[in-house]
Amino acid sequence: MDFSSKLLENAVNEVSQLPGIGRRTALRLVLHLLKQPTEQTQQLSESLLRLRETINFCKNCHNISDTQLCEICANPNRDESIICVVEDIRDVMAIENTSQYRGHYHVLGGKISPMDGVGPGDLTITSLVEKVKSGSVKELIFALSSTMEGDTTNFYIYKQIEGNDVATTTIARGISVGDELEYADEVTLGRSILHRIPFESSLKNS
Repeated sequence: MDFSSKLLENAVNEVSQLPGIGRRTALRLVLHLLKQPTEQTQQLSESLLRLRETINFCKNCHNISDTQLCEICANPNRDESIICVVEDIRDVMAIENTSQYRGHYHVLGGKISPMDGVGPGDLTITSLVEKVKSGSVKELIFALSSTMEGDTTNFYIYKQIEGNDVATTTIARGISVGDELEYADEVTLGRSILHRIPFESSLKNS
């Protein structure tokens, strides 16, 4: 792809590094921005900079937050004894959209994937295990995507907390095997949360 401007080429190269965006799409987006008022482009740039410089991660659940404690963890009407274990903030948003869950979350920041160089130490598993060992958790819901990596991560955490007085459940398989949680429709995901099953049962069926 030949560019008439080095500035244009640099902008396209940067935008094309975003997930799911190729160079043609990046070029279309950059050209669109050039047609917009300067103030609009400045607002976009400033909002991204503020996001990068001031964003927090909840000290309790590791969810992205504007403050040290996210709105969910700070809500006294949520049941802190039930923790739903998810991969990232997109899964929190997906489950929240169902309006079927009133507990807390724990955001791992990924899934165990040796092929991608992601091990248990790269995730927030240690703080989750410590939370369980403190005795404040009654139920741990595994809500990772039903992929090989998700199942591996579930089993690893299960073995780490084995012997503690905590119920372990997993979302019902209304979510197809191999599906990512964020793409599930709200009704199916909501039912999967409500009709969760003991984690041990999922081991017997796998």
